[in-house]
Amino acid sequence: MIMLALTGVLVLAVGGCVCVVWAARGGPRWVRGVAAVTLALGSAVRSSNRRRGVGSGDGGGGDD
Repeated sequence: MIMLALTGVLVLAVGGCVCVVWAARGGPRWVRGVAAVTLALGSAVRSSNRRRGVGSGDGGGGDD
């Protein structure tokens, strides 16, 4: 069940990215709407991560 949910989220994310690229090239109105929603959700996730301190940007992460 969890695999189905993760697959659905992945399909929605890839579809949103495709719509952003298509809208940048002048796609139909519904594509521009989906692209706007995708960009707004991405911005909301980034600002949420900044507030929580996730991804501090130290560039590390490797085990030394």
